[in-house]
Amino acid sequence: MRYLPEGKWMQRADTHTIQEIGIPSAVLMEHAAERTVETMERERIDCSRALIVCGSGNNGGDGFAVARLLMQKGCEVTTVFTGKESSLSPECRMQKKIVENLGLPVVTEIPKKNYTVILDAVFGVGLSREVCGSYADVLGQMNVLSGRKVAVDIPSGICSATGKVLGCAFRADLTVTFQCEKLGTVLFPGKQYAGKVVPVNIGIDTRFYKQVREICYTLERGDLAGRLPVRKANSHKGTYGKVLMITGSPGMAGAAYLSAKAAYLCGAGLVQIYTEESNRAILQSLLPEAIISTYKIYEPERLLALLEWADVVTIGCGLGRNGVSELLFKGTIENCQVPCVVDADGLYWLSRHRDLLENLRIPVILTPHMKEMAGLLGCSVREVQEERFPRLLRFVEEYPVVCALKDARTIVAKKGERSFVNTAGNQSMAKAGSGDVLSGVITGMLSGGLSAYDGAVLGVFLHACGGDTAQKELGSYSVLAENLLEGIARSLKAAEEQKAMEEKDETV
Repeated sequence: MRYLPEGKWMQRADTHTIQEIGIPSAVLMEHAAERTVETMERERIDCSRALIVCGSGNNGGDGFAVARLLMQKGCEVTTVFTGKESSLSPECRMQKKIVENLGLPVVTEIPKKNYTVILDAVFGVGLSREVCGSYADVLGQMNVLSGRKVAVDIPSGICSATGKVLGCAFRADLTVTFQCEKLGTVLFPGKQYAGKVVPVNIGIDTRFYKQVREICYTLERGDLAGRLPVRKANSHKGTYGKVLMITGSPGMAGAAYLSAKAAYLCGAGLVQIYTEESNRAILQSLLPEAIISTYKIYEPERLLALLEWADVVTIGCGLGRNGVSELLFKGTIENCQVPCVVDADGLYWLSRHRDLLENLRIPVILTPHMKEMAGLLGCSVREVQEERFPRLLRFVEEYPVVCALKDARTIVAKKGERSFVNTAGNQSMAKAGSGDVLSGVITGMLSGGLSAYDGAVLGVFLHACGGDTAQKELGSYSVLAENLLEGIARSLKAAEEQKAMEEKDETV
């Protein structure tokens, strides 16, 4: 697990480290400069002719310290100060003075030279205003220069909280970020401006983050093994849950198949698909492990019996937008007594029956993409994209649901829980059926006994790991939803083997 703080929390951690732990700011700045130089060397960046552009805050102080270290290594260093003397922080003023005392000139305009590396130390994580005027001109000049581009902590012009471009921004090939990767370099478009992000330890104490639910987090492959539901040696299919999937209208058997198979692959003991009659034959052929129950018309007593049978319910994948599907959805939400995953057409019907959200007595997981979320909120897609965190958090504060807002960076949120930001996955997953697979994966996690929040988080992450595995084999163009299933199975196997190795090591 990795924390993804925004600027204000990194600044508080910095202050805590200086005032409570007692590590001077100058020491942290020296560590930052040393780690930046080490990282550039490790990434094989040619620093023989370096341009270092510094602002007047502590980010600029880091830049001046890097300039000194590179000069001492024999590099040809050009140092530009683009801030204001009156605005210099004490630490930046000190580092600038040291550089000048060593005889390294500090100029105020970028000389026309050929540089092997351009280092951005103009603005830090505290930037919240639009970049304009002379600062915008400087960033523009830096972007068009030849040579590798390196950002100190965060590319100047990127909002550390949202990833937005604040007017204009530096485009880095590499960002050396201190202690923690910032939320703004995980979210798009900040991710595109940051290039490769390498977090380095400079001694900032972030232990108090454990108590701050406002700070987001992400997972890495190594976390998967320890979070999966336990598979007991003495167990049977009933141990791992009875899943009811109300999916598939005429012509949409594929959605039912993909979601049900994903649930099975992720550990569900028994899956029953309740689908429109015309899908029976194809689903029995595609997934003989599943129980197939069908309907032609809405039968409320039949639905109630199925809901009473189930331990987990999923509704919406290919459900349709007709009168029968509407009645099925309403009947399910009003009468379900177990955890319920709502996706696709289920979200469409929910947006038209928002009152159903107000009286929920069961754990409900919603998996909307941006357009579906806009429908739930009654706003435009653009508004959701620009204000995803505040709108999502207000939504889960108002309604007792877990919401997995799908995008290139999917966010899982629940009232009282830390928000999860998924950093796994890739563009190959942008295909029809991917969302159906995700619903099935989350369902499988719930059937294994995980809570709604933990199941949603692990389901989103495992689904993305499956996409990464599939992309390695097939590339970015040719991955289909069926390949995601294969990738998920392989990811689960790798995690199981990792866990076995860890348990073996503990006994040695």
